[in-house]
Amino acid sequence: MTRPDPTDPVDPSEPGEPAPVRIVLCDDHAVVRAGLRALLDSAPGIEVAGEADSGAEAVALAVKLTPDVVLMDLQLGEGIDGVEATRRITAASGGSVHVLVLTTYDTDADITRAIGAGATGYLLKAERPDELFTAIHSAAAGRAALSAPVAHRVMARMRSPRPALTDRERDILGQLARGLTNRDIAKALFLSEATVKTHLGRIYDKLDVDTRAGAVAVAKEQRLLP
Repeated sequence: MTRPDPTDPVDPSEPGEPAPVRIVLCDDHAVVRAGLRALLDSAPGIEVAGEADSGAEAVALAVKLTPDVVLMDLQLGEGIDGVEATRRITAASGGSVHVLVLTTYDTDADITRAIGAGATGYLLKAERPDELFTAIHSAAAGRAALSAPVAHRVMARMRSPRPALTDRERDILGQLARGLTNRDIAKALFLSEATVKTHLGRIYDKLDVDTRAGAVAVAKEQRLLP
């Protein structure tokens, strides 16, 4: 058998190393971004293409660089948050740029909002580096990547029955979804503000949320709104 001459030129049609997964980091803390970049630079098959410190910048970089994955924090200080940035990136790219949420928050409302906005995965910052690397490659391939605690919460919510809201609580939730303040809701439903606050507290407890946005997000996900 004739051995190939090592000096012969390489045939460009021959398969080589797979292209690295190109990612954009989005976190409003410079120290966190620096740590993530150092970690990811050490991982084979992953290339950091850019960094953003705000949701708006992440959207702009995603459009400009067309990375495979945007590693997205949820809380980003002023401006749009990670959920809205995820929604805009997904819409602008037609789903070709995948968003992998990397956050410390694992409430049902945060998970529901992020996945509803188009996030391919949801990872917690407490994960081990190898799990982060695996999740990035999974997200780049369009496969769902969830931290174990997040997957558990998602499954538990799917198995649990819908919260039993009273008619009055549904009325208030509907007004909440319209963006009305407590005072406006009270006027619209002929209630006192104190009564509205009491009903909101019960709604939050039943939906396992602690914010107005979270209540609306879970209500939409659970189809509790008309």
